[in-house]
Amino acid sequence: MPSYGFLSTHPPTRCGLATFNSALATQLTADGTRGGIVRVTDHGDDQRPVPGVVHTWSARTPAGWRDAAAVLNTFDVAIVQHEYGIYPGNDGEDILPLLRRLTVPSIVVLHTVLRQPSARQKSLLERIVATAGAVVTMTDTARDRLLVGYAVPPAKVTVIPHGAAELSGVPVDRRARPHLLTWGLLGPGKGVEWSLRALARLQDLEPTPTYTVAGRTHPKVIERHGETYRAGLHQLGAQLGVAHAVDYQDVYHDQGTLGRLIRSADVVVLPYDSREQVTSGVLIEAVAAGVPVVATAFPHAVELLTGGPGLVVPHQNPAALAAAIRRVLTEPGLTARLAGRVRPLAAHLRWPAVAARYGVLADQLIEVRPPAISAASV
Repeated sequence: MPSYGFLSTHPPTRCGLATFNSALATQLTADGTRGGIVRVTDHGDDQRPVPGVVHTWSARTPAGWRDAAAVLNTFDVAIVQHEYGIYPGNDGEDILPLLRRLTVPSIVVLHTVLRQPSARQKSLLERIVATAGAVVTMTDTARDRLLVGYAVPPAKVTVIPHGAAELSGVPVDRRARPHLLTWGLLGPGKGVEWSLRALARLQDLEPTPTYTVAGRTHPKVIERHGETYRAGLHQLGAQLGVAHAVDYQDVYHDQGTLGRLIRSADVVVLPYDSREQVTSGVLIEAVAAGVPVVATAFPHAVELLTGGPGLVVPHQNPAALAAAIRRVLTEPGLTARLAGRVRPLAAHLRWPAVAARYGVLADQLIEVRPPAISAASV
């Protein structure tokens, strides 16, 4: 079996890439396969040693990509998580010399593919794809956007969905009142204000719904704006008369606690403002858990939910959001029909199936690798 080097943010850093990388690395090395994580850190991150981390690339280290590449070259394959904001340099451009210095095959996982990138972002992503051995997008939408909007070779691009935890064995804790749930790092763009306005329109239901907003404020939001967004949500809830029905859980739940919370929900609400989001781990987790989803029309939701296990509504439209939630809670048979649409999807969204596809891709790259590759001069 090949050994895997992983480059990404990683716990205890709290972000979507860190969670994704941790789950993928855990799955690919669960059978004893050798693996190691090169952890990317920024100012303010907890720098304490973490099991599985073999090297730390700090944003404060000049040309830190050199040592990071050297460590990745001790494995058979490098799996690199890409997002513009996590690597040093303008738009994270220091990832490019690292990729060029690798002497082992690389798989770059694209968590964002912008529809309207800046000239620098477009050029950088095109060069990343050109340098990588293979590129993974997590949705067909992201792949299509990449092939249409960027000059990249289609043969290099593979679609592998975002993985989800196995929650089928987690007990369902049904509550006395309908339970709405949004979770994830909190900040402007999360759209929770639209859910609060929707909740106010559902106060005629009997019993009235409760709404859980689980997750800490995003560290970068706290750094720039403090808790202004969260405080504004509390104020809005009070003005709308629904504060008593909202439970703000200002914690970062472990997988077990989060799994129980997801399974307790009657509806997962994803009211995001983004029209760019081509990948949502929260959406995948909700769908795989078999919980009906009501989401705004961000690209991943449109692809996965249209005609599938959820309902899609326009952005920033609390009336439409409330109407969709009302349908799920009151329309006879709708929840069962939505759950039925999950079954064909769930198996290939579980982490073991997702990780197996990365393993196949890694094997393919190793098979076609030239006998010797010298490090590129940078």
